[in-house]
Amino acid sequence: MDRASDAYALMASGRLNCAQVILSIYSDLFGLNRNLALQVAMGFGGGMGHTGMVCGAVTGAYMVFGLSNKISMSNPREALEKTYSLVQEFNSRFRSLHSTIMCKELIGYDLGVPESLAEARTKAIFSTVCPQFVRDSVKIVETLLQIC
Repeated sequence: MDRASDAYALMASGRLNCAQVILSIYSDLFGLNRNLALQVAMGFGGGMGHTGMVCGAVTGAYMVFGLSNKISMSNPREALEKTYSLVQEFNSRFRSLHSTIMCKELIGYDLGVPESLAEARTKAIFSTVCPQFVRDSVKIVETLLQIC
């Protein structure tokens, strides 16, 4: 199974937002019900609810990192620190590819402005530009978590 290609195709289909794609692609790996994954990630698309902030392909990866680190109530900081380390390394690698992790900078549209959101939709940005961010996100996650 090639998760990067699956994620690209799923994003290009226009049915889900970028955060939903990332989290759902990995839901089976962590025993998370796929529908629940879609619900959890719903508000993170469009740079967190169409605010243009951090890209959903990025926040989706953060959720995967959290799932990958089992938390122990005897030492919860250990899982937190491992997750933070993965987030920081992910950010560095994503920025090296795209210069930023901010949705509005990545796509060139401020989704918090209704006219800009409408233009992004008209130009099919979410199904033509965003799939590459999703693919790159998956490739970075796969490398950092050593998932094949």
